Amino acid sequence: MSQPGVLARSLPALLLAVAAGMSLWAVPRLMRIASTERASRTMDAAAGRLDGANALEAMSAAMRDVALAVEPAVVHVSVASQAKGRLGTRDFTQSGSGWIWDAAGHVVTNAHVVDGAAALEVQLHDGSLHAAELVGLDPRTDIAVLRIGADGLLPAKRSNDLPSQGDLVFAFGSPFEFRFSMSSGIVSGVGRSAGLAEVEYESFIQVDAAINPGNSGGPLTDVRGRVIGINTAIATGRGSMVGSGQFAGIGLAIPMSIAENVVEQLIAHGGVSRGFLGVGVQDARRLRLGGSRNPLLRAAAEAIPGEAAVVTSVAPGSPAEAAGIQPGDVIVGIGGRRIESSDEVMSEVGTKRPGSELALDVVRASDGDGARRQLTARLGTLDPNINAPFLVEAFRRAGLLRLADGERGMRRGVSVGESRGDIAASVPPGSLIVAFEGMRVASLDDLWVRAMRSAVAGVRLASPPSALLTVVLPDGSERDVDVPLR
Repeated sequence: MSQPGVLARSLPALLLAVAAGMSLWAVPRLMRIASTERASRTMDAAAGRLDGANALEAMSAAMRDVALAVEPAVVHVSVASQAKGRLGTRDFTQSGSGWIWDAAGHVVTNAHVVDGAAALEVQLHDGSLHAAELVGLDPRTDIAVLRIGADGLLPAKRSNDLPSQGDLVFAFGSPFEFRFSMSSGIVSGVGRSAGLAEVEYESFIQVDAAINPGNSGGPLTDVRGRVIGINTAIATGRGSMVGSGQFAGIGLAIPMSIAENVVEQLIAHGGVSRGFLGVGVQDARRLRLGGSRNPLLRAAAEAIPGEAAVVTSVAPGSPAEAAGIQPGDVIVGIGGRRIESSDEVMSEVGTKRPGSELALDVVRASDGDGARRQLTARLGTLDPNINAPFLVEAFRRAGLLRLADGERGMRRGVSVGESRGDIAASVPPGSLIVAFEGMRVASLDDLWVRAMRSAVAGVRLASPPSALLTVVLPDGSERDVDVPLR
């Protein structure tokens, strides 16, 4: 067979193979070109839409407006302190945040930021520095008020409205010394208790906005730029210390509904008067899990399947007794707000002023029908000298004869006016008691309440009864003293 004949017969197959090869190369290329053209048209269309008015641009503009509305009221707080011990004096500094309360120069921050300060300095948003004085602090809510002498101050706008879960919020402050920073997030929950040892009245706003060391004391605002809370703590684990650790997705803030009352009293009086209801309360869940020998309390806890606070005792002659509250009542709401723990009851009562009316929703287990009762109590004054006379007498027997509110420089505590016996050598007159069992005290009221709660909880006041006091001596040195309470 001739070679041209073979070529003629094999040519179609060859052409088909070439065409197939070209197709394998060209088709994917054409598909890529078509895909690129589609992506290009999509990008151009999206860019065109973004060039016009869009929701994200509006949101971004709104966030910029929040910053513009809030930043002039935000301050940076620098704290200089000294620690004196057997090895001499050690100087140290720390910092936090705050915000301008009024045109008179009052600045709000956290108590743990300024406690024990030897000197305070506030930097305004314009960069100017101003010496500050401590007006007052309240360790039990972790709130402090400073005052600066400056003109043209721009106070922050405030709102006492409690935010709702999902609300967009913004945290301002100086995290890690990055001064005048802003972060955003949402409200993760309200009425939170973090188990912080030193903060007695816990009803925090929980947020996922980044709150880091240095943010403490700064404002938490809503989308209108109104302060709704004071950044105070970072929860890195149940029972973590206030302001300790680094951001782990949970930040806590004191709501303005609590801060407003405390700040106004600190400005007016330098201290805080507490409301007094006169009830003992326990978590319903704890009573269910741990049981109770009291059949009334056990029945009350079991009558409420959810979270609530069970009244375990009512003080004779108290506002609670006058309002008709009885042991075994289950508090499920206060002021229209749902109550899920005994901590929330303490917070609602202890952050209200004496004379305030408190509306309580209670379920009386003995009724058997689960119906709610609406009771109203007019709060009295929390006076530990009256409410815990056994502790007052115990301190006197220990040798602490005369105590009063006191301060030394910027350090607030309980001044020892007179002491006797063995205690006089460790706690001489002129000393300043600044902590009880590791919990800060800024006033005589703080001391009695800390002692009263420790006695109720059985903390070290068992056998033999004693109390660990942190004392600043007249020479400025600090020591822990174990005071027998016999």
